[in-house]
Amino acid sequence: MRVLGMISGTSHDGIDAAVVDFQLVDGALTGAVQHGSVTPYPVELRARLAASLPPAATTLSEMCELDTLIGQAFAGVAADVIAAAGEVDLIVSHGQTVFHWVEAGHALGTLQIGQPAWIAELTGAPVVSDVRIRDITAGGHGAPLVSYLDTLLLAGRPGRSAALNLGGISNMTVVDPPAAPYAFDIGPANALVDAVIMDSGTDPRGFDEDGRMAASGTVHDGLLAALLADPYYALPPPKSTGKEHFNGEYVRAAVARIGVKLATADLVATLTELTICTVASDVLAAGIEVVVASGGGCRNPVMMAGLQHALPGVRIIRSDELGAPADEKEAIAFALIGWCTIHGLPSNEPAATGASDRRVLGTITPGRTPLMLPPPLDSPIRSLSLRLELDR
Repeated sequence: MRVLGMISGTSHDGIDAAVVDFQLVDGALTGAVQHGSVTPYPVELRARLAASLPPAATTLSEMCELDTLIGQAFAGVAADVIAAAGEVDLIVSHGQTVFHWVEAGHALGTLQIGQPAWIAELTGAPVVSDVRIRDITAGGHGAPLVSYLDTLLLAGRPGRSAALNLGGISNMTVVDPPAAPYAFDIGPANALVDAVIMDSGTDPRGFDEDGRMAASGTVHDGLLAALLADPYYALPPPKSTGKEHFNGEYVRAAVARIGVKLATADLVATLTELTICTVASDVLAAGIEVVVASGGGCRNPVMMAGLQHALPGVRIIRSDELGAPADEKEAIAFALIGWCTIHGLPSNEPAATGASDRRVLGTITPGRTPLMLPPPLDSPIRSLSLRLELDR
């Protein structure tokens, strides 16, 4: 079954897409990754989305319009991918997270927009969407759902390993059989840097390309210490967070508290160091020997060099070595989740999300033809291996 997975993460910079051809034999699932792409949001749409996110006030009309516009953007990407890579049997759209409701350490709700009916209408393929909420209704955080892919990919590797995603928010899945895996959101990876870049207008794309600004700035120790004092970092896993907490206003308030005025480059350098410190602290605390990194942060040499310096005894590799390209790994993860959904298999990892049990995730929007589901599988996936057959 060929599945197209799509997601725009917490950096809300564009749409990651991956086509995976899954084959199941005697409980062993293989996936040929046949397409991978990243399509930036139009500058105007990204700016409009950013202006609507917490702590900004917004309206139901704005959410309705963004739900349509982002759904149309996802539909356009899906059509382009199909034109380039061939027809698919299923599309899985994570959409765009605009709010993740957490109170007193418990996730109570989550909202992803990007109306999937636009995707189904344009492509004719059935669409799995809204994948996080079922885990939350079962007492979980609905995140990090990528931990399901992580546990399968890291299974059988020697030593204590972790999959690290450096997106808008950093998250980590720790695998050390026979102990149960666990996962959690560490804190901001690129979210705060992106917010500062957008606020300053230094780059209309809203990110620090190749870490150049961080490299040109100086870390402010006082601001770094104030940021590291955030109580979130002391919470035990499972835990989740997002731009409801870590956003531009959060940075402005921290700067105001310590009474300094920083150049943009110094602020970016400090926020990049914040990511390095928080990730390294959790990796060391977990006794990790091998880190498998993915996400946009992998393209930031300042961040990656800082992590390697802070973790001298830890081997850091990219997820590409396991068949999941760093830029598209989350899209691959959601393709896997959709494959499981359509076959009646749960694809959350309760030990990672905090859910009470496993659940089949998502909602299905039919395509142009009557919805025909394959026979449900009566046993879980035993193993997963990925291989690259990229068309790029």
